[in-house]
Parts: sequence; C-alpha cells; structure tokens
Amino acid sequence: MEFVPLNSFEHYEECSKIVDELGFYLVEFKISHQKGVIQVQSVVANKNASESISVNDCAKVHRVLLARLEELLETDNISMELSSPGMERNIKNAAEFCFFIGRKIRLYCRSVSDWVSGELIFADEKQVSLKLDSGKDIGSEKSFTLDDIAKAKFVHL
Repeated sequence: MEFVPLNSFEHYEECSKIVDELGFYLVEFKISHQKGVIQVQSVVANKNASESISVNDCAKVHRVLLARLEELLETDNISMELSSPGMERNIKNAAEFCFFIGRKIRLYCRSVSDWVSGELIFADEKQVSLKLDSGKDIGSEKSFTLDDIAKAKFVHL
C-alpha cells in the first residue's frame, strides 16, 4: 500500500488546521479543476474512533471549510463534497491509518494471502500494528509493513 503524505495535496495543511479546530480529522482532501469549476472532495472523521460523525457535524465543517477555500482560492466558483469515512471505508492511502487508531480494520496481506483483522494500535509511514481479534494469535499484537498490505478497510461493527 502506498503512503502519500497528506500535506502534499494542495491546501491540505491550511484546511486540516481548520477541521482540527472543529474537533475532527481531515482524512482525504483533493482539489481538481473541471470546466471552469473547482471541485473539492473531502472526508472528515471524528477524533474519537468509537464515535461516528453526524450530518450536522459534516454541515458545520462544510460551511467553515468552504468559506476558507473561497478565500484561499480567490473564487466562489467551488463545488465541494464533504462526507464521513462511512462504515466500511476502503483505506486508499496509507497516510490515513494514523486517523483510525483504536478502530477495527481488516488488512489483506500478501504474505498470508488472506485478510487479517484487529484493532489498529499503531501506524507510521512504514508499517501498521494490530491487536489481532481472530485466528490462533487472537489478542496478540502484530506489525505489517505497508508493502505487505494489498488492501485495507474498516470492519463494520
């Protein structure tokens, strides 16, 4: 799985600070220019892994973030889509793992050619660690390099 630093995305740092002040994480953020309109796609998550994010939370972040983007991009011709990670999110970028510490996830690992599940307890730019919740090693902690991870997703509770 590839690790792309989130601050490498245009205006991520400025927008992440705003979202953080509102009590959330900016998990995904992309700006694209299409037919004269600036398209913004973003995903925000609750800082508490055991709590979901509500429609009202998304609306609050949307209002504040859109106003800041209009200022940064010097236009009001912005179409912004903001959502929660969802119950069964596919993790697209390994940089997202750090936002989901404490959450149950599944990894498809090349070394075992199978899914491994557990609570995410550690993540950095090289590896993740899970407290396993299935198999013969249940309850133990195991680390996986990002190169070994083919896919990752939330476990629907």
